[in-house]
Amino acid sequence: MRFSVLGSIEVTSDAEPLELGGVKQRAILGYLVLHANKVVPTSHLLQAMWDGPPPPTARKMIQNAVSGIRRVLSEQSRTGRPTAALHTHAPGYQLHVDTETVDLHRFRALAKVGRAAIADGEPERGAELLRAGLSLWRGRALADLVEAGYRWSELTAVEDERLSALEDRLDAELACGRHREITPELEVLTATEPMRERLCRQFMLALYRSGRQADALRIYRRTREALVDSLGLEPGRDLQELQQQILDHDATIQVATTASRAG
Repeated sequence: MRFSVLGSIEVTSDAEPLELGGVKQRAILGYLVLHANKVVPTSHLLQAMWDGPPPPTARKMIQNAVSGIRRVLSEQSRTGRPTAALHTHAPGYQLHVDTETVDLHRFRALAKVGRAAIADGEPERGAELLRAGLSLWRGRALADLVEAGYRWSELTAVEDERLSALEDRLDAELACGRHREITPELEVLTATEPMRERLCRQFMLALYRSGRQADALRIYRRTREALVDSLGLEPGRDLQELQQQILDHDATIQVATTASRAG
């Protein structure tokens, strides 16, 4: 049995999707998967499932959903070996799973070893590992539940994990001399996340290294305007220093001659 939350919630057994029930049951399952192998108090589930005071029948609704989830989990693989279980564990519930069966945990593991490879001076391998982890994403985390109106802080945190891993991968691509290849991707990303300064810095570097100094400076101005207009803040020191380095044609921001390159 495998659990997927990097996109709409899915549970598969022997590669076949299982029927997960209604929105509330899928939401409770999704919340438990986000907190896999941890005890989730019923009070947290009540807060997560209802925006404002829960109805008088809320606890009974959670109990019914838990029973439904247990029926889903009873679907075992052909080997008959149990791969997940939902336990009642005071003060709430604990979804016990092998983290290898959860796409979020596989993503985190690949991101961790990818970053370690980059830190060890292997940007090519690091980029490949991060690329593999990011390929597990099928859309926003629990996209179907977000569409249904759930706005959990956990989902914001997981989305930030994705963006951080993406930025680490792009830094590795730049270290490998692939600035031209990632420029179109960065153009889309900076349009979607106009105030994410690290993405802006990467886009400016990619443009400058591609011989597009004027475009790189235009991106700086666009980002500065977005930050000032929305937050009343000037760009951070790193972005300001990069702008000056571009104006000065600073050789230190060119591609290192020792950088590995892909064909």
